[in-house]
Amino acid sequence: MRAGPTRRRVALALASITAFSLALAGCAADETVKIDVPTQVDAAFPEATATQLQDAVTHAMTAAGASGAIVGVWAPWSGTLVTGMGVESPGGDEPVTDDMEFRVAQVSRAMTCDLLYKVADEGMVRVNDPVTTWVSGFPDLADVTLAELCDSTSGIGSYSTQLSGLFLSNPTRVWNPRELASYGLGQPRQGEPGAAYRDSDAGYVLLGVALERATGRSAAELLQDYVVDPLDLTATSLPTDAAAEPSTTEPVLTGHHSLRDAAGAMNCAEPLDLTSLSASSGYTDSGVVSNIRDLGRYTQALAAGALDPKGSDRFKNPVQMPNAPSWYLVGGGTVRPGSLIGQFGAVPGYATAAFSDRASGLTVAVVLNNSGGGPYFAEQLALELAAIASKAPAGAGETTPEAGLPWTAQQYHDLITASTICAAPPA
Repeated sequence: MRAGPTRRRVALALASITAFSLALAGCAADETVKIDVPTQVDAAFPEATATQLQDAVTHAMTAAGASGAIVGVWAPWSGTLVTGMGVESPGGDEPVTDDMEFRVAQVSRAMTCDLLYKVADEGMVRVNDPVTTWVSGFPDLADVTLAELCDSTSGIGSYSTQLSGLFLSNPTRVWNPRELASYGLGQPRQGEPGAAYRDSDAGYVLLGVALERATGRSAAELLQDYVVDPLDLTATSLPTDAAAEPSTTEPVLTGHHSLRDAAGAMNCAEPLDLTSLSASSGYTDSGVVSNIRDLGRYTQALAAGALDPKGSDRFKNPVQMPNAPSWYLVGGGTVRPGSLIGQFGAVPGYATAAFSDRASGLTVAVVLNNSGGGPYFAEQLALELAAIASKAPAGAGETTPEAGLPWTAQQYHDLITASTICAAPPA
């Protein structure tokens, strides 16, 4: 016989109190989580590989109208490239440096799913709880589970396509997550829950609300305790709702967004400056800020399952990414091209992508400081960089991994060229 809603709520509340009390008593592990990937050689890439990587970034910057980029590429058997490229603003002379902080966009989704599975492991929720167990006011979501919100298979729509103009014209506005979600829920549902992928920022916002309700703690606090502290991340957080730059204490990458002029051409010479933004517009879908080293380390941990509870089925049933090759899957708050796992996206000011391979440890993270072209420039650049780095020669005593990626660097280079929004980049 199934327990009624009241009994379940009481049981879960007691579990929450117990888990929280244990944490206060010091019973929770506070040691750094080990990331089980091959040891990184302490060397730069060979000159030819480094040049190829940097040329790819320059090409994508030009195509996307980005004056600057920050890139991190780690190939454990060969070398490392971590660098800032370009300048802060078009026509400026302030160089981009590799320690600057920025918004990680939809990489936040993977972190929100980390929270779901950690909180579930402590008994505060169940991943298959209906959304309505924790979020009131949306009775039509009784057939949608928290896991389906994480997988983006709920069938719920998105809010960003409807609100993008407001985000650009009024970046300082503070948004209530339930209001954001309502825009996605106002669209017709697609398919049965769990059946197929549908990009849904509203789903990740609802998941954040549910986790806050279940634990009695803010999403920012949960992120700090379950992701940031265990991985020793030094620049990663979910900011407060007040409009601000990505960091108030560290260097910040200026964020831009190009708009079309009266003639319909993209104005890449004078983009909007959207460095200061209320993180509430992204919340647990895309509100997190970080730097390139933290982003690389987090993505390695994600691919290695370093934060996933033992026995977690988070990645058990991935689904096909629509309009993508058969080797491009999604699930657990991540996208999975080939053997890589990660996430990508764009928020006003920034386009970001990060991917890692569990077996080889190959990891790529990149941010472009113009979101006018959407999220795909960052994704395509990251996959181009991964293809280049996967062929990097092995250092002394090392071996190049045998497994390859099901695409070439040239394929994604050509996609970037074909998608250019500004002056045509060099071939």
